[in-house]
Amino acid sequence: MFTNTPFESFAKSLSVTAPKFDPAAMQDSMKLVQDNLKAWGALAQSQAQAAQASITETMESFKSIKEPQAALEVMKTSAENNVALATKNLKAATALSIEQFNATLDAIEKVHPAPEAFAGVAKGLKAAVAAAEQALDSALKTSAVAVASAAPAKKTK
Repeated sequence: MFTNTPFESFAKSLSVTAPKFDPAAMQDSMKLVQDNLKAWGALAQSQAQAAQASITETMESFKSIKEPQAALEVMKTSAENNVALATKNLKAATALSIEQFNATLDAIEKVHPAPEAFAGVAKGLKAAVAAAEQALDSALKTSAVAVASAAPAKKTK
């Protein structure tokens, strides 16, 4: 009875695929990875700066408060601004994710042994991702409306 050890299996697959290795293709795929990481770094940096500016603005607003009702108004405005900022950030991250996902599908389709067979799968995946993005947009709009409609409680005398 013939048995194959994991090492023998790995060695065999290397010997079969080594002649097919294309350094230029590997370099292209690494460039795509680097570009993706740069895009995420830039997005994270811009979002962190926007969050810092929002916090600074809120703290400055609290400095001039003299009465409790004004503090509630500042908190409500801050909450609305933070929801708007979180919504904007989530939409930007989602858009970048989808853009990179679709680019990856396109790259796979380009090198796939049977691109016409993969095209249908890619189309279905892209449609599913687009539907998820629509659902996220709807949920974000609903939450923004809920925060905007919340009013600070007023004292009754």
